[in-house]
Amino acid sequence: MHIPVKPLQKYPFWLRPFFWNQRRKYGAVLDPGLLWGRAPKLFAGVAILYGVIDRRGSPLDPVLRSLITVRVSQINWCHFCVDINSATLAARAGSMAKVLELEQWAESNLFHDKERVALEYAEAVTYTDRQVSEDLMARLRVFFDEEAVVELTGLIAFQNLSSKFNGALDVPAQGFCHIPNKR
Repeated sequence: MHIPVKPLQKYPFWLRPFFWNQRRKYGAVLDPGLLWGRAPKLFAGVAILYGVIDRRGSPLDPVLRSLITVRVSQINWCHFCVDINSATLAARAGSMAKVLELEQWAESNLFHDKERVALEYAEAVTYTDRQVSEDLMARLRVFFDEEAVVELTGLIAFQNLSSKFNGALDVPAQGFCHIPNKR
């Protein structure tokens, strides 16, 4: 990592519930949380935003949310994000199949039309040499109402923020999901 994490007792006391929750949920305090914690108010804002995006009442299916977060993480070369989001995707999908095929989603038959258009949209938003076309937006609206399109866009934007933050600071994977090397 380019920026070292501080010992837990060096963070403000009001961040400790966030760290406790990470330890409860993941079995460890996450390196990105410790890095965001170096700017405590920023960390609190990002944590609240993530909670709103990944809530149960989201109009986006949990498997779809995980597909999007992993794909954006892959594009942005965020090893930590690919690791933790792939583990979540595997748990939500019930297998590693989609995790292993996600980089080649366009050629795979594992993804249904709704997932395909959402992944295409995520790539159009994430890659800087692409734009969201009227055709893509029309295909997206076949599966998503306006609220869901806004949620999907917010999820993609958040994951770009998160994965670019972690990628820039060279946050390593924490061993949540073993993904075999492809040959």
